[in-house]
Amino acid sequence: MKVLVRGSMNRIKELQEKLKAVSCDLTCIDDSDLTSANVHQFDLIFDLKFDEKTEQLHYYAGLKNIPVFVCAVKQQLAKAVFDCKQKIECKLYGINALPSFLERNLTEISIYKKEDATYLKEIMQELQWDYKVVEDRVGMVTPRILFMIINEACYTLQEGTASKADIDTSMKLGTNYPFGPFEWANKIGIKHVYETLEAIYQDTHDERYRVCPLLKTTYLKGEEF
Repeated sequence: MKVLVRGSMNRIKELQEKLKAVSCDLTCIDDSDLTSANVHQFDLIFDLKFDEKTEQLHYYAGLKNIPVFVCAVKQQLAKAVFDCKQKIECKLYGINALPSFLERNLTEISIYKKEDATYLKEIMQELQWDYKVVEDRVGMVTPRILFMIINEACYTLQEGTASKADIDTSMKLGTNYPFGPFEWANKIGIKHVYETLEAIYQDTHDERYRVCPLLKTTYLKGEEF
């Protein structure tokens, strides 16, 4: 199976680890021009940076029946297709491929065309992945929950209720999470946390997702917690 992967090095490594049980030939590119990659020659495509550059969809749209998995957490597949203004002939799926999420045993996947659900099952069996189909909505499921927790932790820190260390420790001891909210934010990347929350808020206008000023400032300064 010939697989094309577009993404940053750390995310490509996560995918390689997830594919280690499968016999496949990986071609990895970063921000190279996809025209030079000859996308028609591949059996499977992963675009792990799709959230940052959704216009790349026009390279994949005409790939008839080829499965294309794009990281669609900050972006709804339906919106990306609407903006693309091309007929989608590939089998298009959204995947939660933000940093560290591919390390999880269960992979969140959204489907553009509901009739492609059966084909997805076949692909997942071939890849030996456990997966969960989620609605095609900005933020999917796990990022919505986790990033909202991180955002609330930022409000707690901003108000001086507790220190970062105390909040992280309390969360790990109280919920048995592997990381505290600030540790998790750094692991995933402040950029992804902020941009996902902002995208969810713009999509829902739900106050639960309004970005804490402390988180926004940290993002704007390019800092970590």
